[in-house]
Amino acid sequence: MSGLVMPAGHGRKLITKAQEITFKVTGADGSVTSCFEVMVPPGFDVGAHVHHHSQEFFYVLEGELELLAFEPTERTEDGWHDWEAADGTRAVRAGRGSCMFVPPNTPHAFRNRSDEPAVMLFQSHPAPDHEHYFDEIAEIFSAYQEVDPAAVEKMRERYDVQQITPLRYEPPSAA
Repeated sequence: MSGLVMPAGHGRKLITKAQEITFKVTGADGSVTSCFEVMVPPGFDVGAHVHHHSQEFFYVLEGELELLAFEPTERTEDGWHDWEAADGTRAVRAGRGSCMFVPPNTPHAFRNRSDEPAVMLFQSHPAPDHEHYFDEIAEIFSAYQEVDPAAVEKMRERYDVQQITPLRYEPPSAA
């Protein structure tokens, strides 16, 4: 049996207007966990969401992200940035070396509030659910001038993604 060595800069890339995702380890490699390197541009907010069967792990490699992984006292549909848990926990600004583990049924989100891209290592279990999710969402984003919310919602249901607050991408305007 052999393992897999993936040199820096290698792996299948998906590039959308909102993210750059490099597939590092996949179910096709024999892994039960998918592993991706994700470039998160300034202004990207994945929106709070829940997975009922999946678990995820995020590790910040470069830059800074705001991270959230808890059940708030009140879920609001317009945004997660002011959410607070019963014990006072709030979203955290996380720099290089910070990580976030998300067990099933835990609301979570990340966004890049800075003016610089952030890079994270992202693992999702079980493989290949998120691999297919990324492929399909890239297809949906590239197929339409305007994204069809109904198509996105149907796709999310297939891949165990219950969106709570909207995904947003508002790049900082050039000064």
